[in-house]
Amino acid sequence: MGLFSGLGDRLNHIFSKMKNKGALTELEVKNAMREIKIALLEADVNVLIVKDVIARISEKAVGEQVLKSVTPGQQIVKIVYDELTELMGKENVKLNPPQNNSRMQVVLMCGLQGAGKTTMCGKLGAMLKGQQKKVMLVADDIYRPAAIEQLKVVGGKAGVYVYSDGKNDPVKIAKDAIKMAEKELYNVVIIDTAGRLQINEELMVELENIKKVVNPSDILLTVDAMTGQEAANVSKTFNDRLDITGVVLTKLDGDTRGGAALTIREITGKPIKFCGVGEKLNDIEPFHPDRIASRILNMGDVLTLVEKAQNAFSEEEAKKLEEKFRKNSFTLEDYLVQMDQIKKMGNLGDIINMIPGMGNKLKGANLNVNDKDLARVKAVIQSMTPRERTDPSVIKASHKIRIAKGAGVQVSDVNRLLNQFEQTKDMMKKMKNNKFSKFPF
Repeated sequence: MGLFSGLGDRLNHIFSKMKNKGALTELEVKNAMREIKIALLEADVNVLIVKDVIARISEKAVGEQVLKSVTPGQQIVKIVYDELTELMGKENVKLNPPQNNSRMQVVLMCGLQGAGKTTMCGKLGAMLKGQQKKVMLVADDIYRPAAIEQLKVVGGKAGVYVYSDGKNDPVKIAKDAIKMAEKELYNVVIIDTAGRLQINEELMVELENIKKVVNPSDILLTVDAMTGQEAANVSKTFNDRLDITGVVLTKLDGDTRGGAALTIREITGKPIKFCGVGEKLNDIEPFHPDRIASRILNMGDVLTLVEKAQNAFSEEEAKKLEEKFRKNSFTLEDYLVQMDQIKKMGNLGDIINMIPGMGNKLKGANLNVNDKDLARVKAVIQSMTPRERTDPSVIKASHKIRIAKGAGVQVSDVNRLLNQFEQTKDMMKKMKNNKFSKFPF
């Protein structure tokens, strides 16, 4: 499922009716605005915000310049894109620099239980370590069972040090961790604080006391994007007490209607700085409002796509792969290698949605990659002869039975792999026609 797919599908259906017309009347625009309003409300966007957004879009959409233009439908799409971008904060906001002449960034992570805060500490730590920073995670949740051990596990996977002091006072743990980090010349300290099932006074007082002793450069609130506009209400409460510097949205890859992302900035005045887009350690992205708006409206997200590709592929690998597609010599063995590489970039369905116009063209194609599928694909390809891997067209029904038996799978699994291989080649051809062949995957 793509980012905010429900909202995106609704909006694109509305726009498709407008784009087919050479001219639009004020009544047609008014009807479209009513549909857009319903789509935003169904996405769990706050009703007052929806009212303001629709008013702004309507005012711009019924202007003489739009209605009498050659492409009024496309211009209205641009107006909606601009409003969504504005609503989410215009541009990405980075972590704040160190405070009070310190050389160390201190990030205080807070949030309710179940929002994914501890995992997000590990993801953020891994991202910053990849930027050549020396990172310390601090296990400061002494209440939730196994919270300390969980942070040690994610810290170990991220390759960053985890400071813990058992069940000591959380304020003292945070203070001692900062002293050690200064002594050991850490660049970044990320403090995983305790959460609660709901906001209460005890939690807020503890967080306020930790804030006083560590003087954080950032206070990031972790909220579950799947809770819709309720996430924005939680953000407002935390902001009123702690003066947060930003929000981290988790589970943006799930069944997210969009209310949280489209509401938080407007309600709190604070930016969404990062978002979690999957379960793996590298499934974290800086939150770019313009890119998110583009993906919602199926306009693609080329910049994020390039960044993901650059992290997954070396320049030499990219050139080799591009040459293979140019010469039409892409084989099943190459396909197997590329599945491993693409898996590093995340969910393939989401990647395809970053390519302008490609989401609709390949809708329904089963292109996702997970560990179980990858193991099955490897077994099937390794059960083929060298000639079959190079030229799958020679594979007949009897060959498929042999391959399936050798791989310990069904013939349907062999057929599925061959279909996916052809879909991948077809996707590459379409990308080439759309001038996206320069992307290294």
